[in-house]
This record gives sequence, structure tokens and C-alpha cells, in this order.
Amino acid sequence: MTAAAAHSTIVALGGGGFSMSETGKSAIDDHLLERASLVRDAPSTDTPSAGVRSTETHRRRGGGKAPLLPRVCFVPTASGDDPDYIRRFEAAFAGRAETSVLSLFGQGPSGYQDPQMLLDTDLIYVGGGSTANLLTLWRRHGVDDIMRDAAANGTILAGISAGANCWFEASSTDSFGPLAPLDDGLGFIPGSVCPHYHGEPGRADSFRGWITSGRLPGPGLAIDDHAAVVFENCAATSVLVERPEANAYLVDGWSETRLGIDGDSDVASDDPSVPGSASDTLPRNLLRRVLQ
Repeated sequence: MTAAAAHSTIVALGGGGFSMSETGKSAIDDHLLERASLVRDAPSTDTPSAGVRSTETHRRRGGGKAPLLPRVCFVPTASGDDPDYIRRFEAAFAGRAETSVLSLFGQGPSGYQDPQMLLDTDLIYVGGGSTANLLTLWRRHGVDDIMRDAAANGTILAGISAGANCWFEASSTDSFGPLAPLDDGLGFIPGSVCPHYHGEPGRADSFRGWITSGRLPGPGLAIDDHAAVVFENCAATSVLVERPEANAYLVDGWSETRLGIDGDSDVASDDPSVPGSASDTLPRNLLRRVLQ
């Protein structure tokens, strides 16, 4: 496992967001923008450290002036940089963020972009598609290391479906046609994850089976459509849902436990240290927020 920076924020969406919204509106996306605004407005410091903007970066972002729109970069690698997906992202975030697109296929508004652009963003939003293709291309272009550096500098990492799978050690994926276990994730977060848990046929049963057989490390995290799990310093701290019926679950063999206690504000995990195993990252007493 290759851990992300000790001070990092990762938001894993099982499904939902603008990707699954007919109107492009999403309470989870609104929450991500709120978090990204806090990153952009973070106070400057002369000594860069994990999770804190340097004085130079803060000046480039408008430090000392009126609050600016958060910088959000969409990474649609898993979809092959699908042009329609990019247009939907731009429409969903128009007027609310300074948007950019990292296109490794040259399909973005500005063609191919140097992945180093990710280091000057407040929120990186990774789209869905093929997890296996995403991981292969990212490693070829060095995006995996850049993502780690961005997280260390305070940029929020977020993603849906394949964009959630990539942060974990292992996941459930349909990258090869039928659902299959994949143990080749970036490992920023220990353990395994399953998106679209109750949203797609076969997801729940196959994930529980792979956890039971040991083909995927357990316990695992399962996330419904319209739900997301927030990780701070590699440990889960809250569950966000934009529909009341959506949930996240701790899956241990054939047993699943709903994560989260309903509430209104974020809470920190019990142990602030960087966890070393999947069981450390998923405390059962997470806060569960129903976003409006």
C-alpha cells in the first residue's frame, strides 16, 4: 500500500453528483464546493506544510482579497475524456467555480494538459468509467504521484464510481465487462470499496462474496448511489447523502453494517493517527449527514 499524505481529504462517491443528476444539481457537489472554498481561502504561511497553502500559492489565489471562486479540475480519464461528460461538468459548475479539465486524451477545452496543473487547484473531481484504464493511464503520465502531492498541499481529492475506486487498495469494477475484483488501486486509503452498492445488479452479492473469500481485503466499504464517505488523514470521518435512502456500509464477509449516526456537523475520527489497515479507517460511529 502506498499511503497518501497524512494530512489529506478524500471524498469517495458511490454514485450521484452531477454525473447522475438530470438537472446537473447535486447536494454532494454543493458540499464539495463549500469545502473547496475553505481551501482557497486558507491563510498563507511562509513554511509550506501538508494541508496548508504556501505564501506564494496563496498570493496567486488572491490571498488578502475578497473570497474567490474555488478552482475545480475535472479528471474524466476513466471515461476516455468523453466530451459530453466534460460538457455536463462545465454546465454543473458554471458560475460557481473556476473550472478546468485534465485531458490526457486531448479532448478537453484546451486539448492535452500537463498533469502538473493539478497542483494549483482546490478540488480535483475524478469522473466515472473504467477503473483499470484510469489507473494504467495515470501511472503512465505520473498522475498518481501528482495526486499525492496535491493532497499533501491541501487540495481535496474527490471522485465518483471509478473516481472513488482509484483511491483505495482494491475495488469492485466492471472494467473488464463482468464485475470483478481489482487489487491494483493507488492505496491512498487502505482496504477495498464497492460503488453503486445497491444501485446496480450483482454489486452487493459479488462484493460480499469477494470479501468472504479473501479476493478483496476486508472489511470493505460499500457506498450507495447518492452517498459519499469523507476521509480525513486517511480515516473516514463522515457519511454524506443527498437522498435519505442512500447509505454507506461496513462489509465484513456476508455481514453488512450501516455506517453513520444522523447529525448536522462534521466530526473527527476517534484516532487522529494515520491508519494502517481497513478496519482502522471505518469507525462505526461516523456522522451521517442528509444534505439538502
